[in-house]
Amino acid sequence: MSGLFSPQRFFRTRRAPLVLAHDVIVAGLAFGLALALRVGGSIAAYDLAWLASHAAVYMAIVAAAGLATGLYRGVWRYASTPELLTILRTASVAVLVFTLAVFAVTRLADMPRSLPVILWFTTVAFLGGPRFLYRLLRESRQGRKARMAGLERVPVLLAGAGDRAELFLRDLNQTPDAAYRVVGLLDDKSGRVGRAILGVPVRGRLDDLARVIDDLRRHDDAPHRLILTTDKLPGEAVQRLFDEAQRLALPMARLPRLTDFRSDDGSHDGGHHDDGTLAPGAAGQPVARLRPIAIEDLLGRPQTALDRAPVERLLHGRRVLVTGAGGSIGRELARQIAAYGPAALVLADLSEFALYQVDLDINMAAADVARHARLCDVRDGAALDRLLAEGRPDLVFHAAALKHVPMVEAQPLEGIRTNTLGTAALADACRRAGVARMVLISTDKAVNPKSVMGATKRAAERYCQALDLARGDGNGHATRFVTVRFGNVLGSTGSVVPLFRRQIAAGGPLTVTHPDMRRYFMTVREAVELILQASAAAGPEQAGAIHVLDMGRPVAILDLAKRMIRLAGLEPERDIAITFTGLRPGEKLDEELFHDGEPPAPTALPGILQARPRAGDVAEIAGLLKPLAEAVARHDRAAALSILSRLVPEFSPDAAATPDAADVDAAADGKVVPLRGRPA
Repeated sequence: MSGLFSPQRFFRTRRAPLVLAHDVIVAGLAFGLALALRVGGSIAAYDLAWLASHAAVYMAIVAAAGLATGLYRGVWRYASTPELLTILRTASVAVLVFTLAVFAVTRLADMPRSLPVILWFTTVAFLGGPRFLYRLLRESRQGRKARMAGLERVPVLLAGAGDRAELFLRDLNQTPDAAYRVVGLLDDKSGRVGRAILGVPVRGRLDDLARVIDDLRRHDDAPHRLILTTDKLPGEAVQRLFDEAQRLALPMARLPRLTDFRSDDGSHDGGHHDDGTLAPGAAGQPVARLRPIAIEDLLGRPQTALDRAPVERLLHGRRVLVTGAGGSIGRELARQIAAYGPAALVLADLSEFALYQVDLDINMAAADVARHARLCDVRDGAALDRLLAEGRPDLVFHAAALKHVPMVEAQPLEGIRTNTLGTAALADACRRAGVARMVLISTDKAVNPKSVMGATKRAAERYCQALDLARGDGNGHATRFVTVRFGNVLGSTGSVVPLFRRQIAAGGPLTVTHPDMRRYFMTVREAVELILQASAAAGPEQAGAIHVLDMGRPVAILDLAKRMIRLAGLEPERDIAITFTGLRPGEKLDEELFHDGEPPAPTALPGILQARPRAGDVAEIAGLLKPLAEAVARHDRAAALSILSRLVPEFSPDAAATPDAADVDAAADGKVVPLRGRPA
């Protein structure tokens, strides 16, 4: 009954009876006008009692129709398209019922046949006219109040002449003490140039920014800020617009989405603040808050259209375990999985504080999801067996890993113990526990690995691929093993972005290992969405294949550093220096997503490619894992690296170039350090 009339609720609404009375009165006027338009001067020939009775019946029908269609639930000051549609429905219902009622009594003998058509138009005009006139007068009054108050609004230029720009303009018009005044709009569609939104002209295309600024300056109306109001622009277009705004000394911000529920404390992406808060309204709360342009906006690509139905079928009502849940990928995995309503969510991590944080996050985001936070070391096979026996997961997402290349290069045995042996231990435990599907989160550094970290992840890939290929061959396990590979994640704990932010906050310099260094980047949210999509779509015909996320084009790290300096309102080399430290052990200038022996193939899923299986025999790989574990246990670095190179033939360990942990710690902090055997 929520869509029907509720008398108790209706009469508790103070203004609703007044609106009802208004509509009843104008319905009678609409009837009289319609008849006058139809018969002209002959209306005097109609009996007054006839006119009164028919008008009264029509007024009652309009009142009932308005109650049934929800006409009186609308607020006049916000009258727009939904209210217009309700008015059209009300008029249609009222005229139809009235016509049928008169036909049933008199067969329309005393009423002109065209009267119902005219009556429909007059009813729409009389019901809708006052509502929209009220809104127009109110908005005009708000504008006059702002002008009479003498408020000095900051002139701004909007980039994007779409729905969000219209909402922003409407919000400003309805807020007398708003801080901004829009002097024009730019758009990427030339067809909108010369037109206007709520009286504000579209002055040019995005590429016309410099010309539009010059024109406004000549009229002493130059904007103080450029506000991006659309999320549909590709990263390259945002980058061009940002660079041009920087050249014109015009600060740039973006309008948040209405569905962006982040707090209004001014923080964004690691603590950057913006001074674009609109002045408080009557309730003392900001009506909007601009966000600074983030590095994700400049590097963004068109977002992949995702099919949520397969992911929901995979996760809803299932028991799910996430290892490494306290890390960047693990935490986002846990958050997105919780949104699909799993039967239970087990969060596992070795770090107590990281586990506490992700458990708190999930409790706040999805308190109704049964969750269990467990401290667990993936290198401990017995602990894994206990974890799986207790949690009984249907699905396991394995995100636990050591990912920092120089750190693992300095301590290769730890990398092998976690990334290779830990993954193998978890895979074996999943087989013993009858887990339906295990998903391995891998990295582009596993392709032609130059680093120990990359080699350990490639060895983990090979074992999971081999197990998946061997599934169903009589070995007694039914677990599916799905491997997903992708590049760097913006803002993750191991990403260069947080390092650059800390260095900018400290006044520089920004340390870049090499001017030609290039990397693939993706936001953590998009990466996890695609991981879940690939996990849900992996079928039997894809046994042993690696699902590779389409990372777009690689980004030059030097360009990334310059962009981040400009985002902070500074100028590279003038305000913040950039220094080159030289390639660190295990690093490559360019990362790859595919090996020559695993050519990419498209899949039915946008944003996801597939690499041909290149694993080997599971017994052969398992036979190498045993001596590898023994070498690690006796701390025999040379033997362990030698066996690792047999597991990953394309990897050639260079023990002589391995620095000690102190050098790695210094490099991780962004200090310029000499690298043994390499130019600084």
